[in-house]
Amino acid sequence: MHKLTLYGAKACCLCDDAKVVLDRVRKTVPFDLEMIDISGDPGLVERYGTEIPVLCIDGVKAFRYKIHEKKLLQLLAKSSPG
Repeated sequence: MHKLTLYGAKACCLCDDAKVVLDRVRKTVPFDLEMIDISGDPGLVERYGTEIPVLCIDGVKAFRYKIHEKKLLQLLAKSSPG
């Protein structure tokens, strides 16, 4: 099973949109999801602060700013979990 990590923040409308897409995709393709709020970690804010939401699939950055549902489904279908 794939592990997806969503880096975001609580007061982020794009992050809220990303969560909606992830919920929809998860109904079709199961995956583990870890959601990380970067606001409490200066290192994560420096790394991802201007790009959130950032979605990593199995540790590899796949999306920033917006998660495209169709592309996410394609990535989950063609790649094998590590």
